[in-house]
Amino acid sequence: MRTFRYFDLIVGLFVAVLLISNLASSAKVVILGPFIYDGGTILFPLSYIFGDILTEVYGYAQARRTIWIGFLAALLMALTIAFVGMLPGESEWSARVGQQAYEQVLSGTPRIVVASLIAYVAGAFSNAYILAKMKLLTSGRWLWMRTIGSTMVGQSIDTVVFVLAAFAFAEGFSLALIWSIIVSNYVFKVGVEVLLTPVTYAVTGYLKHVEAVDTFDERTDFNPFSVSRIA
Repeated sequence: MRTFRYFDLIVGLFVAVLLISNLASSAKVVILGPFIYDGGTILFPLSYIFGDILTEVYGYAQARRTIWIGFLAALLMALTIAFVGMLPGESEWSARVGQQAYEQVLSGTPRIVVASLIAYVAGAFSNAYILAKMKLLTSGRWLWMRTIGSTMVGQSIDTVVFVLAAFAFAEGFSLALIWSIIVSNYVFKVGVEVLLTPVTYAVTGYLKHVEAVDTFDERTDFNPFSVSRIA
């Protein structure tokens, strides 16, 4: 496999965004104007932009590897938080902070991460697949149409699956609130993709130049579970 100068950096940022978003989603639901979001929505749209960049520059096979790296990292985080929660707390910490505080902030994290993992895999692979296919159909033209179009599909799947799995059976979440979160999240996520389209153009153009690569997935195995390194 070729060694790329910036690939590892993008993968690292992608995984960081995913993990931070999961933690923020479990900690707080926020309201900005007429919109209601889980906290992770503020940052999570960047993961789709990184996903677009990975697929556009390095190809679907590399994006697939990154998606699974993110999956394993998020799973490890959820298991660690759950395990730490089961361990007995030190006496001074228990008196000053307490198990209840830990559970209030992080007890929802395993549930949130499970919901996020299901939604993330479905949405991220849909986004990467559609972008790669549209690149072939458009002969690499109209990047804005490909990034926005793939995001609209991927984010719709991700948002609906995540919100329903994370909040539908959670105490204190009415149907009206859940619907409001779905709509708010989707509008915000797609809006961020649209607003940052010039940034996506600039970054992909720079990477294609310095990495000397512009992948077209003409012979790619699009099976998301493939472990082959051949694009």
